Amino acid sequence: MKIIVAGSGGREHALVWKLAQSKKIDKIYAAPGNGGTAAEEKTENLSLDGEDPASEEGQKALLQFALKEKIDLTIVGPEAPLAAGIADRFRAAGLAIVGPGQDAARLETSKVFSKSFMEKYGVRAAKSRNFKNLADALEYSDKHFGSGKKAKNAAGRGALKKRSAPVLAAPQNAPQNAPPLVIKADGLAAGKGVVVAANAAEARQTLEAFMKKGILGEAGKSVILEQYLEGLEVSVMAAVSVSPGRKGVIRPFLPARDHKRRFEGGRGPNTGGMGAIAPVPDFTPALQKDFIDSILTPTLKGMIAAKMDYRGFIFFGVMIAEGRCYLLEYNARLGDPETQAVFPLLDSDLAEICEAIENGTLADVPIRWKRGAVCAPVAVAEGYPLSYRKGDPIAINPTALGRTGAKLFIAGAGRGPGGFLGSGMRTHGGRVLAVSALGKDADEAWEKAYAAMRFVSFEGMAYRKDIGRENAEMEIAADNNAEKENG
Repeated sequence: MKIIVAGSGGREHALVWKLAQSKKIDKIYAAPGNGGTAAEEKTENLSLDGEDPASEEGQKALLQFALKEKIDLTIVGPEAPLAAGIADRFRAAGLAIVGPGQDAARLETSKVFSKSFMEKYGVRAAKSRNFKNLADALEYSDKHFGSGKKAKNAAGRGALKKRSAPVLAAPQNAPQNAPPLVIKADGLAAGKGVVVAANAAEARQTLEAFMKKGILGEAGKSVILEQYLEGLEVSVMAAVSVSPGRKGVIRPFLPARDHKRRFEGGRGPNTGGMGAIAPVPDFTPALQKDFIDSILTPTLKGMIAAKMDYRGFIFFGVMIAEGRCYLLEYNARLGDPETQAVFPLLDSDLAEICEAIENGTLADVPIRWKRGAVCAPVAVAEGYPLSYRKGDPIAINPTALGRTGAKLFIAGAGRGPGGFLGSGMRTHGGRVLAVSALGKDADEAWEKAYAAMRFVSFEGMAYRKDIGRENAEMEIAADNNAEKENG
């Protein structure tokens, strides 16, 4: 088989690495790929003359290449090409592709559509309301937090404290100790479209920035105001094969947990992900059953009832609150860095799984998992998640790294020429790489991952040292409802 993996991040590197292990695969084209994919077996980076696979020109170029080279299967990593309809374009040309159609991808690309879907088909989720008018949104927010003296008191409280999850209803007389309010832009916003407002002042500032100043463009013209949930997050990725005329199926993968905050102990600004672990010890069999019953099963029923063409991967962002699972978000693709933590545990042929997604035989394909655990901390550039350094050379000791048994997944780095400085690996993104280590248990995985991190370095490199540790796993941050549109 000859396949294309569209995308350039750490998730795509993990996809390429796992696919290359299949005896079915002869050649992989990473479009555009990165410095890590270029070094994998059977793999060649495909530049598309610098065009993005999410753009009209990039999709045309990729389609022409796939037709010319008789590509057997294309696998889409990031959300932007899916939102732009790449799956529909390829299927219309008679080409097999793993990725939901543009209409089905709205489960991620439109929060309003997604929330409407959850409500219609009985998916347990945080309560929410949609606003397209700034004045109405501000009025609701002010009532939520109270007015006058109460609002001023709320604005001065500063850091959030632990609170129980309220039901979001039209507020009448807001409690003096009003809970936070989650504000979400309707469309894709590159990870900047979710804010958890602690008080009325923060909510007003965010709503005006989104809806009046237009800092997110069209994505923020419509917003969701959502119930704040407190608890522990779990990421469940799954393979999906739903198309009209066929029996639909969703096959969940091992659960993972991403740590979003920049600094140890769940402190600092929100990021696209500072590291992940798999599996998740506190995601008990009872909670897994609750997830299946209250989230996965109604999602599948909804997809079938809505006659979606959803042949790809899905990401369930789940909050465990008061012993129950609530859906925070859908992503219409695999997570990042969760993929880098889950795929090292996959003991089945990923190429076979992808073929089955496309041809409707997913229910018949065995999906097996290795024993053990994975810890995958992420190294970031200086300044991330704000303005960060670029172009720094990366020093890697492959011999010492190999002795640890860890795998390096590149995200924001590449090799010259073609826009990168020199011929060695250099940074060009905020999240530069992940070090993924498999151990017999969580402790061994943690030890291997951080031992391996010592053999990678670049100027300004930083990483959290508590990924997979108890204090990190138990963090209850202000952004518990925040989605990860950029990974």
